[in-house]
Amino acid sequence: MSPNRDSSLPTVSYEPLPQNVIVLVPYARRSDRRRSFLLTRCLYGAAAIIFLSAAVFFLYPSDPAVQLARIRLNHIQVKSSPKLTLDLSFSVTIRIRNRDFFSLYYDSLQVSVGYRDRELGLVTSEGERIRARGSSYVNATLDLNGLEVVHDVFYLIQDLAKGVIPFDTVTQVKGDLGLFFFSLPIKAKVSCEVCVDTKNQTIVRQACSPEVRDS
Repeated sequence: MSPNRDSSLPTVSYEPLPQNVIVLVPYARRSDRRRSFLLTRCLYGAAAIIFLSAAVFFLYPSDPAVQLARIRLNHIQVKSSPKLTLDLSFSVTIRIRNRDFFSLYYDSLQVSVGYRDRELGLVTSEGERIRARGSSYVNATLDLNGLEVVHDVFYLIQDLAKGVIPFDTVTQVKGDLGLFFFSLPIKAKVSCEVCVDTKNQTIVRQACSPEVRDS
């Protein structure tokens, strides 16, 4: 049995006490703001340097790359009577590669053959346009018939006795590179040493090296 409550007693109500809420706002010191500003400037500066470096890399013009892709000896013959003469024929394939992001036009392609640093003959081909980052292959044939050897006769007789005659080939390309509204001159050159076996009528060795023009 539950006890009886006295209804005559007063009723007391409780109200929650007021609470003060304190919000802490971070305070940025002057040194922190300055450090953040300097860091932002450094990031923008680094991005600008990277952008300029990439622009120079892609837009700065460079000479085309010239390569002796193939060389074939058609025939070689040395005649001693009535004079010491040389019959020589080469067929070559030259590869010209445009390394730039702009098209180029080369005016002419010139291939020369020499012996002991003396030019024996040359052949010239007309130019053409090469698209950006593209390549072009040019075929040329150099025929030398009845070429009288005046200089270096002694060396030629020695090489003939050995059965191997060293020749030099020089390939040159000249033209213009189209950069926006400007036309910039270009030039490329590659030199090769070609050793010919006079008995088997074959090329036994060849070594090429591109030449860098002076700035």
